[in-house]
Amino acid sequence: MDTNSLRLFVRAAEQLNISAAGRSLGLAPAIASARLAKLEHELGVELLHRTTRKVSISQEGEAFLPYAREILAQVEAGRATLGLDASTPTGTLRFAAPSSFAQLHIMPLLPEFHALYPEITLDLRLSDTRFDLIEGSFDLALRSAPLQDSSLKGRRLADDIRVLCASPTYLEKHGMPQTPQDLATHDFLAWADLGPRELIDHDGTVFSLNPKQMCCRTIVDDGASQRVATVAGAGISVNSLWSVAHEFSSGRLVQVLPEWKLNDQSVLWLIYPRSNVLTPKVRCFMDFLIARLAS
Repeated sequence: MDTNSLRLFVRAAEQLNISAAGRSLGLAPAIASARLAKLEHELGVELLHRTTRKVSISQEGEAFLPYAREILAQVEAGRATLGLDASTPTGTLRFAAPSSFAQLHIMPLLPEFHALYPEITLDLRLSDTRFDLIEGSFDLALRSAPLQDSSLKGRRLADDIRVLCASPTYLEKHGMPQTPQDLATHDFLAWADLGPRELIDHDGTVFSLNPKQMCCRTIVDDGASQRVATVAGAGISVNSLWSVAHEFSSGRLVQVLPEWKLNDQSVLWLIYPRSNVLTPKVRCFMDFLIARLAS
């Protein structure tokens, strides 16, 4: 199977434009169409639906796309191992990350990254709802959790310390909790899963924090929105320290029960499918983020 045809298919599927995909590879529109037709003939399926107005990917094309990307990644990594094509990393890198973290810490770094690697296109999927890394055909993802999935590999980026916080206006109105038991009398902003959490103090004492037994008048699935609501005085919330550090320093938020922190051993991981090889574009993006953000 011709890897150049696979590369053309991947770009056409991403852009939904065969002519534009062909031009990016130095091919005339007629040649690009002929190559795709030959690939489809070899596979015995229609990968892309064409009409006079638009191009759309077929169900078979959707199923084949992650395998095409994987083949190209393997070829690229193999050439890099042999010292071929080592001048400048190129290609599109599909990266998934929590929106709240990306807004604060990744998006401001994009101009620097693009200046260093002008041939890499970042296809970013930013949401605090977790994507399936393999089914979504992602090259790399940022996750905050213990790395337990055996189908994934990863590199540690930083610790993810979670703390309780509230706005000064909320605390003036409702008072500062003195013990974890006091939280039951306060308004609480909870994550959508409403799962129980453990708080631990400096002496190792553990307290079970169960949002379902608290006054949760606001339930959210987005970290940035939770931070904004907490600053506005909607209640007490659990936030990652990286998310609220600026609000702490500016005085817009105050840490609640500062001797207690969430006992979940969360870590920020850069992860990728175990079956994937580390292509130059993935490796350089990982190295870049770790150099700028690791702690």
